[in-house]
Amino acid sequence: MDYHHVLEAAGVVVFGLVFYSYTFRWFAPRGRLDPRWRPLITGLAFGVLAVVLMISRIRVHESLFIDARAVPIALVTLIEGWQAGLLAATLAAVYRGWQGGAGAPAGVAWILVTVAVATLARAWARRAGRLRAHHALALAGAVFVVTFLSFLLLGSRGLALFEPLALPFLVMSVVGIVFGAFLLRDIVESQAAESARRDAAELRAVASLARGAAHEINNPLMIVAGGLAILAKRLTAGSEESQWAERAKEGAERIREIVARMNEITEVRQAPEQGQLPPMLDIRKSSEPR
Repeated sequence: MDYHHVLEAAGVVVFGLVFYSYTFRWFAPRGRLDPRWRPLITGLAFGVLAVVLMISRIRVHESLFIDARAVPIALVTLIEGWQAGLLAATLAAVYRGWQGGAGAPAGVAWILVTVAVATLARAWARRAGRLRAHHALALAGAVFVVTFLSFLLLGSRGLALFEPLALPFLVMSVVGIVFGAFLLRDIVESQAAESARRDAAELRAVASLARGAAHEINNPLMIVAGGLAILAKRLTAGSEESQWAERAKEGAERIREIVARMNEITEVRQAPEQGQLPPMLDIRKSSEPR
């Protein structure tokens, strides 16, 4: 085996993991890009990785090569979902079809079925609540089986080709998918934990500020409401002045309600932007019971 080629393939996979770690934060709730673009960007990136790995083949024997195209496709499907996986697989399948040869249909089938088994592994891990070692190992084993079946499509010639490649394919699937899956999982979980810490800190700051403001508003509000109550008793019922006093009392009650909500903020939700006004805290939605 040419270990120089192995290092090249490992470097390509590591580059993809580093790229993912940097771009993941771009799609955070307050990131640079809309989260809806995430499957597209990650799918394209890992599809390019798969094509690069197909070009940077690993020499096993004199005229026998393998490539790690299934690793990035399986990983992006497992972590990001079938949409990103299918996009990555489409790029790799188009390149394999363009290469041509008798093994092209089997190669394309290998790529597409890899997305299917990775989607099943993702659903299994999500039902379990978290991606664990047995999920990644099962996916690696399934990818190895899919690889064998793709060679089986070529008949006896495919079996003869696969025999000396079986162990390298098995090692590549297990090492690439298992280690890659845990690295990507750690990236996702660390970013999620960091986002949760930021949200909690923001909520504490907003709630503390709102309670302080509510306290300062409530003191003079009590004086205004008391004065309006005394004034209303001295005005003639039905007079214009009495009507204005009643409206003022309604306004004071509205302020009292807002102050009460400011003391009950449990999350930070913004009101829709209106004209040139900057984004503002939506006190009503932020204080609704969960």
